[in-house]
Amino acid sequence: MTEVRGPARKAPMREVLAEAAFELFLERGFERTTVDDIVARAGVGRRSFFRYFPSKEDVVFPDHERCLADMSAFLEEHDDGDDPVGAVCDAARLVLRMYAANPEFSVQRYRLTREVPGLRTYELSVVRRYERKLAGYLERRCAETPDGALRAEVIAASVVAAHNNGLRSWLRSGGDGDAEASVDHALGLVREMWGNAQAGRSAGAASEDEVIVMVAPKGAPMWRVVQRIESAFGEGRAGAEGA
Repeated sequence: MTEVRGPARKAPMREVLAEAAFELFLERGFERTTVDDIVARAGVGRRSFFRYFPSKEDVVFPDHERCLADMSAFLEEHDDGDDPVGAVCDAARLVLRMYAANPEFSVQRYRLTREVPGLRTYELSVVRRYERKLAGYLERRCAETPDGALRAEVIAASVVAAHNNGLRSWLRSGGDGDAEASVDHALGLVREMWGNAQAGRSAGAASEDEVIVMVAPKGAPMWRVVQRIESAFGEGRAGAEGA
């Protein structure tokens, strides 16, 4: 029996435009490529382009809006979990998987953003949106704790910095090797620092009468002061239990 196949599925217009744009960026350079050039290569009108992308810069990052939405959904599902630091680390891995799903495109984008200062600035604004998303989740989880907003900002910044360190290491290699291994190692350091601190804070909260005096060097960064306080609470409780 002869197999009857339907017509081949057309790629979504968003992908068609992004592919056409990158072909032109590689051929002519970002600055010399116009929106008219992109729509001509894609075979559509200008109106179609602006239906999907507000600007030429946005077409370089076609997948981040969806990834931000996925991150929001993921964090909502883990809003009652007992490991908020682990949750934001896992949420950051969604970004990694987006990049790893198309290594060739991701490497091309990385190289392009290194060459075009305006794209680097745009990329930083995108990174900041991820950071705010993680910080907002952590702030809700730390709302009843001292310095909850500060803690949320510091942990979110640590997660984003660790994730990006591992991701860029993989991108600089040309997309070779295991992308998750580099990011897992970096996020493991974050969990080791802040996961233990979170546990120490929760344990220490049971003893409201306990007082700890700490001396810190003048000018020490606030995140270091917070970390030392958390460590002191954890050690103090361990000592009380062992007495």
